[in-house]
Amino acid sequence: MAQESRDEEEVGRVMDYFARIGVAGVELTGTLRVGDRIRIRGHTTDLEQVVESMQIERESVREAGPGAKVGIKVVDRCRPGDRVYRLLA
Repeated sequence: MAQESRDEEEVGRVMDYFARIGVAGVELTGTLRVGDRIRIRGHTTDLEQVVESMQIERESVREAGPGAKVGIKVVDRCRPGDRVYRLLA
């Protein structure tokens, strides 16, 4: 049986997780925009969601590129070291 696979591109890594506010601190290695569908994967993490909001130093941004440290509201717990992928399909 063939498994459905989706194209994805690594765009960053989780550096911090703020449980009280449900935000992941992510250091980007690629470009990420509000509205992109992302997947966060790690040792015990596997979640998929649309980027609803993104901030750099408490200022809302629509897009950020490599080297930026952004805060992204996430739907579930994630952990430092988890990888962030943008789904392309």
